[in-house]
This record gives sequence, structure tokens and C-alpha cells, in this order.
Amino acid sequence: QVQLVESGGGLVQAGDSLGLACAASGRPFSLYAMVGWFRQAPGEEREFVSAISNGDGSTYYADSVTGRFTISGDNAKNTVYLKMNSLRPEDTAVYYCAAQFGRDYREYNSYDSWGQGTQVTVSS
Repeated sequence: QVQLVESGGGLVQAGDSLGLACAASGRPFSLYAMVGWFRQAPGEEREFVSAISNGDGSTYYADSVTGRFTISGDNAKNTVYLKMNSLRPEDTAVYYCAAQFGRDYREYNSYDSWGQGTQVTVSS
């Protein structure tokens, strides 16, 4: 029953940086084993982007964003962040935050709680 709200999306140019935030309410992120970011472009399936483990802080990234994106968490603020650098037009999508009790971080169906998304548009 956690409520997740994403923020920080916008319109940027290729090569720019953008930071997203996912704030949790109702339940703390500490109750979940994994918190992840997914994205979905129009007409496409939801795609794994990144995840962070609440247990040991391990981070995971899709190959397409490795080296450019950084996921982090702030327990005091009950917020997970996604810092996106060197953005490309193919990064354009709605970005979603999600949480799960399991550890299958790449699997869309493993996540039960989702935010409503924030739009990221990268122009060329």
C-alpha cells in the first residue's frame, strides 16, 4: 500500500543531465528488498533501467544506461533518486519508480507497487 510519487522529469537536450526522485509514503522503502526504476516509451513495453538493494545497497543497471545513470537512496527522506547524465534521445520515456519485497529486480512483474511516472524527453 505504499504510495510512490516520481518527480524531476522534463524536456532536455541530448548530452544534458536530469535528476529524478521517487518519494514513498504510507510505507517506508525500508520494508522493501528492492527499489527500481523502469521506463516506457510510447508503444513499447516497460523496460528495466536501474535498481537498488535495501539490504546491502547494491546497485544494478541496464546495459543501455550503465556509466551514465546513478541510482541512490536517502533513508531519512524516504526517497530514491536516479541521476541521469549524458542523456540521449533514446532515453525519452515515462520513468516509473517501483518497489518489491523480492529481489528479482529486472522483472517487471516482480514489482507490486508503482508510481504514476514522470516524463523525460530528450531532444536531438
